[in-house]
Amino acid sequence: MTTTTLDPADLAEMTLSVAMKVGSAVEHDEAEHSAFMDELLGGRVNEAGYIAYLKALRPVYATLETLGRELTDDPVAAPVIDAGLERLAAIDADLDYWAPGESHETDSPAANAYAATIAASAGWGGLYLAHHYTRYLGDLSGGQAVGAILNRAFELDGKGLAFYDFAEIGKNKPYKDVYREKLDAIGAELSAEDRLRIIEEVRKAFLANHTLFAELGRDLDKYRR
Repeated sequence: MTTTTLDPADLAEMTLSVAMKVGSAVEHDEAEHSAFMDELLGGRVNEAGYIAYLKALRPVYATLETLGRELTDDPVAAPVIDAGLERLAAIDADLDYWAPGESHETDSPAANAYAATIAASAGWGGLYLAHHYTRYLGDLSGGQAVGAILNRAFELDGKGLAFYDFAEIGKNKPYKDVYREKLDAIGAELSAEDRLRIIEEVRKAFLANHTLFAELGRDLDKYRR
């Protein structure tokens, strides 16, 4: 696994949102281009594979959103916490569509490890911020492409895709712009050392994603359409 380094002197010249993106670029790319994600983005993952993907995401969002409700007064994390972003109920609704009558639980070690990594960020809002950014900004960006591909590949007419529907926040682009402005305002109040801690946690989050996708990728033979 390749990793990136970010010199503190470089960080000092960047806003937090830019530093988070630049500092985790390699880890982000490796997660995005894992074998499972390549197949999913190519419309080549079958129903069983997509159900496994949703089930693996469920403990991640359950932990992220439970912790988020505990941090609504946190000076670092609170500015970006928004109930309109929450995805757990949407995941459950989609699982009811894709796998009616099945348990929503997963026995995925990678998913549980990812959830534990998020839970461990409770000690400082900046670490939680890194996970919030990684998941939700991803959902509002590349995640939208996944939703469109699934809709087309399975001829869903929008059904079973609640996970990608962020109707409560308005249009994605303006929301993401404001989100990044909030990150930059947060970063302006932090030391260079704390900004580096956040960037390292973003890298850790993308590595957790990569591990999750790699685990799913081990079953690609049965998940390919």
